[in-house]
Amino acid sequence: MAAAIAGTLLMSSASAAGADSTSTPNEADVRIAKAMAADDTAGVATREPSSTESADSDSDGDSGLKPSAQIIGGSETTIASAPWMAQLWYYDETQDLGFFCGGTVVSPTKILTAAHCVDKNYYNWVKYGEIVTGTDQLPTAVYNDDDSFDHLDYHGGTPSKVSRQWNHSSWDEEAIDNDVAVLTLASPVKATPIKMTTSTDTASYTAGTSAKVYGWGRTTSTNNDISQTLKTATLPIVSDTTCANTWSPYFIKGHMVCAGKPAGGTDATTTATCNGDSGGPLVVGNKVVGVVSWGVEDCVYKGAYPVFAKVSKYVGATQPRVDDAAITRDGKADVFLRNKETGTGYVRASTGSKLADRKALTEEGSWKGYNLVQQTDLNRDGYQDFVLRRSSDGDVFWRRYVPSSSSWTTTQIFDNWTTRTRILTPGDVTGDALPDLLSVDSAGALWIYPGKGNGTFSTRVKVGTGWNQYNAVLGHGDFTGDGKVDLIARTKTGSNVYLYKGVGKSGTGAFATRIKVRSDWSAYNTLITPGDVSGDGRADLLARTPAGTLYLYTGTGKATSEIFTTRASVGTSYAQYDLLG
Repeated sequence: MAAAIAGTLLMSSASAAGADSTSTPNEADVRIAKAMAADDTAGVATREPSSTESADSDSDGDSGLKPSAQIIGGSETTIASAPWMAQLWYYDETQDLGFFCGGTVVSPTKILTAAHCVDKNYYNWVKYGEIVTGTDQLPTAVYNDDDSFDHLDYHGGTPSKVSRQWNHSSWDEEAIDNDVAVLTLASPVKATPIKMTTSTDTASYTAGTSAKVYGWGRTTSTNNDISQTLKTATLPIVSDTTCANTWSPYFIKGHMVCAGKPAGGTDATTTATCNGDSGGPLVVGNKVVGVVSWGVEDCVYKGAYPVFAKVSKYVGATQPRVDDAAITRDGKADVFLRNKETGTGYVRASTGSKLADRKALTEEGSWKGYNLVQQTDLNRDGYQDFVLRRSSDGDVFWRRYVPSSSSWTTTQIFDNWTTRTRILTPGDVTGDALPDLLSVDSAGALWIYPGKGNGTFSTRVKVGTGWNQYNAVLGHGDFTGDGKVDLIARTKTGSNVYLYKGVGKSGTGAFATRIKVRSDWSAYNTLITPGDVSGDGRADLLARTPAGTLYLYTGTGKATSEIFTTRASVGTSYAQYDLLG
């Protein structure tokens, strides 16, 4: 890669005559330029398909670090055809370590990629990483008259900072297993996101299904030159049996998927991913079904298939990282509180197992005059929003942060909802990757208002009736670990708690048959579900006693009576608040 990027830099200098020789390159340009010139790669071993090869032979030489993956064969494409493509540039000057990976925009502030590109044991993306979106071209360098570097031309793209990195907790570097990760951007990008597939998707993985892969990587096995322009290739899905026969003992069924035709041993007879595409998407039906993970060195070894992390397996872990907006923007859900005497709104930020000291929320606007406050992120920009209902007339408002002006704005979204007994913002109920809003009317009917991702909603859809039997209907996120939004409800009679498991659909099929998970929770006068308080990827619940003790019930991911761990007190001073959310 280093030779290819250096060549690109040299060629671009000829068109840079006349640049201002007194300007100073910005930090992003310098970091990306150094990453472009580096000759390192993200740490992932390559394999050689041979039943006689020992399982640990990949660790020989250079600690097992070999080039990752990009496209040989295929054709050039445009960003209009793949607007969700992202370039991941990393350069750590303290180690003189730089490399490139691909990624996918799955929400305005979230990039899906491979764990070996993000591994927190080696890489600090917040400090040393840059993401480029909105272009099908790699950056090129522009030089001053004295041949000093001036800036990078992003060809219409935009560089972005990283604010948080996450890789799968069971990422196994040696086995190249659980190879998925999510980077959170410091601010939302304009690139159009693409959805991840669902946990129940099997059709996309049927052998022979046509899939497409995208990347900027090597286009030949004979040198390290990568493509200046985004490329794509069509690869048929390969059966698990065929993949396992080729890659035994490395292929892990259920965690990995192969795609493509057997490599022919030469460029002319091979269409496959190759060095540099790691972390990029494998797409079927406009959904990401795979993440480029590993393959053979030089990419054309006869009979080999490229291997991808299977997204249907990992969407239960990755989706909560996509939908993890929090008041403090650290990936752990916080608790909103309003003092019943003063009307002041506060946040108590989660530390994972406890809640920090309260902090007044004054910049957002007044919290007086409302009888409901729910946390949400209706526009998926990574900033926590609020849905509020005004006491006087039942009008419902969306209060959100506007990054471009560093200010808050409040917009009415519904009129006269005085008689709605429940209003909740659980996230994406319908499976379209856009947050929805639900309400229970005075007759006990539950309605879904499908979100459009901009604070407006499509025509409401009825889920069913009988929801007036509950004195609490709530939810925020995934309680069962399948990547779908669930609901929690408590009965008026008996105070029994039920789980309504989401199935990712709208209408009467939106939730599975209820499952009883707790009996007699009459000791609590308030239940709230702000999201993933502990930061482990599973939705949690908090419950308050009339005396004011607040307990945290951490989610386990189980759709049984063991849905929550043993409660833990997070404080005793909560009786002073009349709104919690």
